[in-house]
Amino acid sequence: MPKRHPLDVVIIGAGVVGAAIAYYAARSGLSVAVVDRGPVAGGTTGAGEGNLLVSDKEAGPELDLALLSAGLWRELAAVLPQEIEYEAKGGLVVAPDEASLKALRGFAEGQRAAGVEAVEAGVLDLRELEPHLAPGQAGGFLYPQDAQVQPAQAAARLLAASGAQVYLGEEVTGILLPPGAAGTAGGSGAVRGVRTSRRELLAPAVVNAAGTWGGRIAELAGVSLPVLPRRGFVLVTEPLPRVVRHKVYAADYIADVASGSAALQSSAVVEGTPSGPVLIGATRERVGFDRSLSVEALRRLAVQAQALFPVLADVRVLRTYHGFRPYLPDHLPAIGPDPRVPGLLHACGHEGAGIGLAPATGLLIAAALTGSEPPLPLHPFRPDRFGPAAAPEPAR
Repeated sequence: MPKRHPLDVVIIGAGVVGAAIAYYAARSGLSVAVVDRGPVAGGTTGAGEGNLLVSDKEAGPELDLALLSAGLWRELAAVLPQEIEYEAKGGLVVAPDEASLKALRGFAEGQRAAGVEAVEAGVLDLRELEPHLAPGQAGGFLYPQDAQVQPAQAAARLLAASGAQVYLGEEVTGILLPPGAAGTAGGSGAVRGVRTSRRELLAPAVVNAAGTWGGRIAELAGVSLPVLPRRGFVLVTEPLPRVVRHKVYAADYIADVASGSAALQSSAVVEGTPSGPVLIGATRERVGFDRSLSVEALRRLAVQAQALFPVLADVRVLRTYHGFRPYLPDHLPAIGPDPRVPGLLHACGHEGAGIGLAPATGLLIAAALTGSEPPLPLHPFRPDRFGPAAAPEPAR
């Protein structure tokens, strides 16, 4: 089996998180390789809408990560090719009644204290912001910092800009460790690299950015990380004039994001795209890696989108797609070194926020790899913060 070296770090996963880590690690002067069992953006990234949201996050570590990423995405948009389709469109959260609006006010107050721009929109404001929005809404909040990218292009362009060695279609079958190193603390440089189906890539650091398969990669190193897949569907309409100007969703979407329920949940997130089609998400359910089509999930999305935008009632849906969000029980990603295996770092479990949080994650991992001061505390994202966890869901 051929061996490739010298490398400073091997990143497992060529989604947008892995690509962002490669980009910032390379900018820090490190020699980087990225390996993935599939193509670039072949997993969660390729099935995402490209949301870059601060609007759906309450004050706390994830919001801090999102705010850092929002600024980094603006910087990246200035240097990456236009194909990433970065669009600072802003988000509009709509309250159907006074009770929901009151709850949104309290939510926005906490966000503002953390640095979020949240502007209350009255009934007349809603009509000006979104002329096709259904009447009868109580009000809402405009979030100018919300934005959008084309996720597969963003991952591909970040990876290309990194200059990393890229090995696609190669499944990682082992983490190279000295005997007895797995699951132990202390020391340094225990990790020696990775073994794939075709080669060994030697490096003193390995980053697990494998998304929904992050738990499986952790197991290869002898540690537990309870990443579970959470399935979601998206509808794609025929190309339209710009009938939806912002990223628009109802207030109950925020509760769905924070929920740990395994049952089917849906709350329409509706947005136009530069190329014309309207994207309609989002559903959430924990069904393992079941890839079958859920007619009920698609029906709910269509009904809820039409309730927000009646103009969509006669619009054709050209296609649907779905993927799996990497879910961790406390809704925070695992980011940083794993003290149980020196040289192993994790960057997974972002659930539906990975595209938005990717640049900040990349910057944090690059800081950990180089021993520099991270821009945010890593403690809330410690990979070893979980107790005994359920085994990852079986593939189907």
